[in-house]
Amino acid sequence: MSNCFFEIKNSTFLASKQNKVINFNLKIDKPGEIVCLLGPSGVGKTTILRSIAGLQKLAEGEIFLNGKLISSQSVHIEPEKRNIALSFQDNSLFPHYNVIDNINFGSKRKSQSKYELAADELIDILHLNNLQNKFPHQISAGEAQRVSLARSLISKPDLLLVDEPFSNIDFSLKGELQSNIKKLLKRLSITTIMVTHDSYEAFYMGDKCGIILDQKLEQYNSPYNIYHYPKSIKIVNFLNRGVLIKAKIIDDETLENSDLGQIKGNLVNKFKRGTIVKLLLQPDDLKHDDKSDLKLEVIDRKFRGTEFIYLVKTKNDDLIPISVDSHHGHYHEIKEKFGIKKPIYIDHLVCF
Repeated sequence: MSNCFFEIKNSTFLASKQNKVINFNLKIDKPGEIVCLLGPSGVGKTTILRSIAGLQKLAEGEIFLNGKLISSQSVHIEPEKRNIALSFQDNSLFPHYNVIDNINFGSKRKSQSKYELAADELIDILHLNNLQNKFPHQISAGEAQRVSLARSLISKPDLLLVDEPFSNIDFSLKGELQSNIKKLLKRLSITTIMVTHDSYEAFYMGDKCGIILDQKLEQYNSPYNIYHYPKSIKIVNFLNRGVLIKAKIIDDETLENSDLGQIKGNLVNKFKRGTIVKLLLQPDDLKHDDKSDLKLEVIDRKFRGTEFIYLVKTKNDDLIPISVDSHHGHYHEIKEKFGIKKPIYIDHLVCF
């Protein structure tokens, strides 16, 4: 028995000897939360969704939905009795049904959910207008993904599972669709578990994010906490949003790096004085200052629309990314000197 809306306890998900996730624990306390599962390809994310949906038996552990045990080594509720909808990454549409019939097929499923959702609304939200009479072989992979998602939504599931729902969608449309779907899920309070490999997507869509690495759930937390308080170097490397440099612990609020000097802030984890640690520096940690006497050489510059990411090199050959507003007065070219504001203060000093 579980007091949460949805819970996975001490579970092992097995697709093969290499493709498995062990000792997996996850809770969704109340309906309407969106959870995003992140991880590299082949780590077992889709296997988890298939097991939750009942398409694959659980190797170990327990899965509860609405306080009811739906999967264990001895219990396996059939997929059609779970009121769980799974929208696959690949085309899973009925080839002999046109788009509108594929969508409406989902409405035939019995559900106790009280909200109402019409096919016309989903067609508008997912930009499927003028496709209703086409067949799956006549539409693109991205359009087929959206039709599959519409079919899942119209079935009014207690739990919606989506596998890379925006992977085949044009960049120009992706942002709008993400916004539309998130608003819909929140308005109707549809609990959702979404698999993605895109951390930007996960951080926007998810109330919570789970990062799966090396066959286990490495961290499960809010997007903010995962970004600012990564649990391990594995998480840092996976997110690829910063670099690790050597620093010495001076006191509970001070570090020292041979190139940057003293760095003040709030140490997330406590270490003994004199300990040599690896300090995480993310692009928004250091600030640019043209007048500073602390200057480093520009190695590369990437334009990100609202910002530039400058890659600067220290005397010890550390490469540090630094974010600068794109409206900053002038550009810094490769090999130019780039000033860093002193004294250096970083709110979250994350060290390993």
